[in-house]
Amino acid sequence: MKKRVLITGAAGFLGSHLCDRFIKEGFHVIGMDNLITGSLDNIAHLFPREDFEYYHHDVSKFVHVPGELDYILHFASPASPIDYLKMPIQTMKVGSLGTHNLLGLAKAKKARMIIASTSEVYGDPLVHPQTEEYWGNVNPIGPRGVYDEAKRFQEAITMAYNTFHGLETRIVRIFNTYGPRMRVNDGRVLPAFFSQAIRGEGLTVFGDGSQTRAFCYVDDLVDGIYRLLFSDYDQPVNIGNPDEITIKQFGEEVLEMVGNPKAKLIYKELPTDDPKQRKPYIEKAKRILGWEPKVNRADGMKITYEYFKKVVKVD
Repeated sequence: MKKRVLITGAAGFLGSHLCDRFIKEGFHVIGMDNLITGSLDNIAHLFPREDFEYYHHDVSKFVHVPGELDYILHFASPASPIDYLKMPIQTMKVGSLGTHNLLGLAKAKKARMIIASTSEVYGDPLVHPQTEEYWGNVNPIGPRGVYDEAKRFQEAITMAYNTFHGLETRIVRIFNTYGPRMRVNDGRVLPAFFSQAIRGEGLTVFGDGSQTRAFCYVDDLVDGIYRLLFSDYDQPVNIGNPDEITIKQFGEEVLEMVGNPKAKLIYKELPTDDPKQRKPYIEKAKRILGWEPKVNRADGMKITYEYFKKVVKVD
């Protein structure tokens, strides 16, 4: 019998790639999504398979999955500023009620569960690069607080189930990730830059562009998550690429790659609580998981650009 794994947020960017990886590894995958930000297009290729099934469901409500479950990956949540500013209550509920429901399911099924946390738990960091021991600098009532605090609560309740109930849990803190299947208009910097450059529009740089990000290709991230799930380590682990770059430099890379003469950088006011620096410290992942990113940004960007060329509509 194949091991059975439930993946929430299965129709999203990361969730769909995780479905692919677990199918490839020989698991029976149960995908769950309510499609408020996900798309069935991301997992349509899996529907003919006998080792894949799909439930249209909001995990903020009671979650029932018949039969045995060996693993649960909780990746359901709006994950971009444009989404969680538009859906603040749903974002809080999926991080709190949704996580609670799934931890209860994991307890009932005696399943190991991994939650998708985020570098946003560090807020606008006062420590650089960000280590797992850093507690963060978060504004709980700012516009980003609905996401940041939902994820911080998610970590807290997961560790409570770990210590109080003895549940096997894992926590991955995900840094900026990119690759095929990102939504064109999800508001994050990479899809925004590629879409704007392909259309010949201004690439929106907030502030003076000196804030930094570190982008990890999706295949690398999925491999790190997979290794963490099957490790014996139950504390949070950063998974990301420490190759740091300023937003301005990144925009210039996109302009050069796309080569649309109409496109150029334009500057707008920096949003409230936008992090000035983002870079993962990944020594723990290297030591415990034997993991580090393999795909360099130039190669990953080429693959991602080919995807965006197909999905971005140009008038």
